[in-house]
Amino acid sequence: MDNQQTPARSIARAAAAPATTTLAPRGGLRNPALVGRAPSTGEKRVPPVRLGASLLFAPGDRSGPQQVRALAAAEPSFAISFDPREDAAPRASTPAERWLEVLANGLTFDLEGLAPGTPQPVPPGAHRYGLPPDFNGCALEAISLRPGPQLASGGPMLPVVRGLARLAAALAALPGVLAVGWHAARTLSAPDHFRGSVLRWIGGGAFPGLGLTALTLSPEAALQSEGLALFTGQELRLAPELARDRAAGARLALRLFHWLVEHGRLDAPVRLSGSAGEPLVLEPSANKRLVGVTRG
Repeated sequence: MDNQQTPARSIARAAAAPATTTLAPRGGLRNPALVGRAPSTGEKRVPPVRLGASLLFAPGDRSGPQQVRALAAAEPSFAISFDPREDAAPRASTPAERWLEVLANGLTFDLEGLAPGTPQPVPPGAHRYGLPPDFNGCALEAISLRPGPQLASGGPMLPVVRGLARLAAALAALPGVLAVGWHAARTLSAPDHFRGSVLRWIGGGAFPGLGLTALTLSPEAALQSEGLALFTGQELRLAPELARDRAAGARLALRLFHWLVEHGRLDAPVRLSGSAGEPLVLEPSANKRLVGVTRG
């Protein structure tokens, strides 16, 4: 399902048909506090896509190439395809720089900030999942994971994004990882939470909306996604009327995340039925960067 997207004509046909699709209940959200706050819901506030992930460690505990090689030997989903310290490096390298090229599902990714080199910057962690309340990411060190130059130049593609998430989930098993950061959504997740939710999705389960995306609450009391555009090219906004009950609104948003990731970019209005049969309308904004959800 890495390349599965519904063509625009199929979406339009679904919108025109008298029958509506019913969203199946997938997962749940017990803690409405997991919804963050957004400064605005306007179209111009949809942020640019940032494709990357980070593994956070206590100072001095970052993994080095030896630990990555050991994990690759036990984990069949990836392999080390290039080590600048052992092969003829095509790019400049300084003594403080330590990185590896990693191959996963035919795609190459750069793993940077390995010990004993200089760590990568710790990414923003506006949304946290599965971490203790006193977790302080600013005091940690990071290893970053990004698509290789030949993949990054083409912009985000769903197979690349899925490959990045799957590889980050595999690398979360490195010794000493305290959190996994997903840059596009500004999330920090406990390693077990990130690894388990991503691998279940890769295996055909629900999209991990709390980790690969996040939810924010606007000043207008609407719920808006952060990071969904990396998968669909669009963010999602639930009208305030659907978000009065924060937990119920978040559950609806998570089901819609899964539906949108499966069906792809929305170019025309679509009518759906919620899990309780309530009519919903999903309509892209004028610039197609935001999908608004209202009662139908």
